[in-house]
Amino acid sequence: MSGLRLWWGHWPRWTGYAAAGLSLIYGGLGLYWTAGGDGFPFAPVDPARASASILEGSRVEVVAPIIAALGLVVAGVMTRRARPGRRSAAALVVFGWAMAIGLTVIVPDYTLIVLVAFAPLLLVFAFTGIPGDQGGIGEILYWHRTNLIIVFVGGLLWAAATLAYRRRARGACAYCGRRHEDGGGPSRQTLLRWGRWAVAVACLAPLPYEITRIAWYLGHPLGVTPDFLRMMQDTPGMLEVGLGCAIASALGGVLTHGLVAGWGETYPRWIWFRAGRRVPPALAIVPASIVAVTIIPAGLMFLWTSEARGTWAMYVPSLFWTVWGVALGVATIAYHLRRRGACRHCGHGPRPGPEPRNPVDQRQVRDEPVSAPGSRA
Repeated sequence: MSGLRLWWGHWPRWTGYAAAGLSLIYGGLGLYWTAGGDGFPFAPVDPARASASILEGSRVEVVAPIIAALGLVVAGVMTRRARPGRRSAAALVVFGWAMAIGLTVIVPDYTLIVLVAFAPLLLVFAFTGIPGDQGGIGEILYWHRTNLIIVFVGGLLWAAATLAYRRRARGACAYCGRRHEDGGGPSRQTLLRWGRWAVAVACLAPLPYEITRIAWYLGHPLGVTPDFLRMMQDTPGMLEVGLGCAIASALGGVLTHGLVAGWGETYPRWIWFRAGRRVPPALAIVPASIVAVTIIPAGLMFLWTSEARGTWAMYVPSLFWTVWGVALGVATIAYHLRRRGACRHCGHGPRPGPEPRNPVDQRQVRDEPVSAPGSRA
């Protein structure tokens, strides 16, 4: 575990190389597919195996080689040390963020959030097999879906490499984004206020989804035809899965409040074995970030997926997932900025105080300055 922390702690050093390496592998596959090789992951297939990616059905000789070639060249350049003030650095940053956004939230579909939501079941199925007539875990993680996971990981690597490069180009610390000349930035109270607005949006956005799925389970055809509801009732497990997702979403909303509540910073009294101690920031930041970045492509895919537009309850509530993901991301960033201390690499930032003995009252948060969001990139 300590080795993993050490490796992850030096992410600005290796993410550019990792992005370049993945681009090289994908580029080799792109050349193979262009030459007529099998397995192009966006080729038309049986509808049961098709993804909902925006690239589904695209031409192999156009898509794969362009993405791979451009990705390899620019990712390789971005691994070099940036020099502040160069105009070329700005162009590379723009291109890098475009690649990161495209690979992370535009190309993928709902696959990532499904993996997050059903990860415990998939782990069990890997050993016990999938219930019913399906052949195994490969019936769920087939190549069209697995490719989207690879693309998503590539997008995350592009985002990390671009962020580190941008910070170097600004003469800032590649790890925390701070500079000597930066001001104090927004206060803790200001960040808390921004976080509260973001949390409110993140909790309201999934309500249409939760309400419709609960209504269907209770037998009310809210937003769908009676025939469609009967079809779902006749499909084993369909309504139960929808209900489970709605409940998980509601519970997630409760946990989201921890990003702005006192118990999100200090363990409350009812957790007796940790009461009064600080909550590790990563305990909230990591899961919230994962949900935020995986729920956005699941919502965006409905903008170009026409199959679900027959009934508003199958289409409109899912569009709010994008708003949900963005708001959750903003709330998570505000939480991170509010809680981060001094950087281990450059030394800038406030030093953490002594361990509190009692849970923090969020109404008494001191107006302490921290680094501005603009200093992070």
